[in-house]
Amino acid sequence: MIKAVIFDMDGLMIDTEKLLVKYWLEAARYYGYSMNPNHIIGIRSMEPKHAASKLKAEIGQDFDYYKVRNLRKKLMGEHIEKYGLEEKRGLGELLDYLKSHHYLTAVATATDYERTCQYLTSLGRMEYFDEIVCASMVEHGKPEPDIYLEAAKRLKTEPFACMALEDSPNGILSAYRAGMYPVMVPDLSQPDEETAKLLYGCVENLSKVTALLEMQ
Repeated sequence: MIKAVIFDMDGLMIDTEKLLVKYWLEAARYYGYSMNPNHIIGIRSMEPKHAASKLKAEIGQDFDYYKVRNLRKKLMGEHIEKYGLEEKRGLGELLDYLKSHHYLTAVATATDYERTCQYLTSLGRMEYFDEIVCASMVEHGKPEPDIYLEAAKRLKTEPFACMALEDSPNGILSAYRAGMYPVMVPDLSQPDEETAKLLYGCVENLSKVTALLEMQ
């Protein structure tokens, strides 16, 4: 029986993945690198050290991941400060359902703690979560299972009693390795063949997650 639901953030709760693509590409161009959207899609939720190696292999060994990433963060931060954030369809409905049915909830995100709190507070969603776990709080980020195992530990719940909601293959793999019920809510891409094998479910938006919970 599922007792807890653990959320990724970027691309799942908040419509930021399109901004990540836009500003990764803009930052890469600024430094003279040739980058395309598939490069960014492939590193979603991935721990920086793995993302850096992957992009060097795909773009070239001279690709300075951290320099480009820092500019991307600056540009994206300026955009969000000016225009604000958009939450994904069905988030409010799902959070209200979880609260009224007494599920435990947590966020498991690659985004740093300060920005996570800032984003969720700006949308009025911070109060819905019992715990927030960021990649900086564990030894290994996604796709390793550490962040989901830490979330379960903080919720005082076994991993097998947790549903994990993700929009990226790296996040799904992380949740699967942790022994949870991985559910994908696709954003920029549909699950590929390998990811599909790991899924407990795949739904078009967050409001559809309630049906999966009621099947338990």
